[in-house]
Amino acid sequence: MTALRSSSPTLYVVRNEVDSGCEYHCDAVAARVPDAVEIDFVAGERPPLEDADGVVLTGSTAAVYEADRRPWIADQEALVRDLVDREIPTLGVCFGHQVANAALGGTVENVGTTATLVETDLADDPLLEGVDPVVPAVHGDAVTEPGEGMDVIAAADHAPVFGTRHRSAPLWTVQFHPEITAAVRDRLVADFDWEAGQFSFEDVSADHVFENFRALVDERTG
Repeated sequence: MTALRSSSPTLYVVRNEVDSGCEYHCDAVAARVPDAVEIDFVAGERPPLEDADGVVLTGSTAAVYEADRRPWIADQEALVRDLVDREIPTLGVCFGHQVANAALGGTVENVGTTATLVETDLADDPLLEGVDPVVPAVHGDAVTEPGEGMDVIAAADHAPVFGTRHRSAPLWTVQFHPEITAAVRDRLVADFDWEAGQFSFEDVSADHVFENFRALVDERTG
C-alpha cells in the first residue's frame, strides 16, 4: 500500500557553520524557512533524501578547499551530486553556492573579504523575481569557474559568478546572503568588519529568494 503524500512539502535546511559564534546566519536562514527540518551537517547529521522535497544549504565560515581537514565538505559535495541526480530542488547560499559549484567541477578561490551591501546584475530568473540589485555580501571566497551545467544568473564587480542555476536540474545558488537584515548589522561589524558603504538595507529585498524558492518547490510537488 502506498502512503499518502503529506500536503506540505518536506524541506531541509542544512546548517554548515563551524563557528558557534557565527551561527546566527544559519538561524536567519532557518527562520526564513520556518517549516523546514534543520540538519547539523558539520555534526554528522544528513538529510534523508528519500522524503525530501527541497533542500537549502547555508553559508559557513569554513572554506570549500579545506576538505582535507574537514571531511564533511566532501560529504556535502556528494550530497549535491545526489540532489542533482534525484532532481530535488536545492538552494545554495554563500558557502552553499560555493560547495554546489565545486561539487560539479567548478573552482572556488580566496578573493579577499567583502562585507557590505553590493550592487549586482541579476538575470531574469524565477529565483530572483522581486529581488532588487542591492544585496548583502559577506564572504572571502568566491566561485571563479562555475560547475558543469551551471549558468551564471547573478554577477557583481568583485565576483562575476555571484549566482548560478543548473541547466537541467532544479539547483540554484547565490553568493549573497538573502537572510541578512539590518537586525544583525552590529554582529556583522564585530565579526566581519562590515562596511556601511553607499547603500542602505532599505534598498534590499533579497529575502524574496526564499519565497521564490518555496514557490519553485511547491510547483514541483503540486
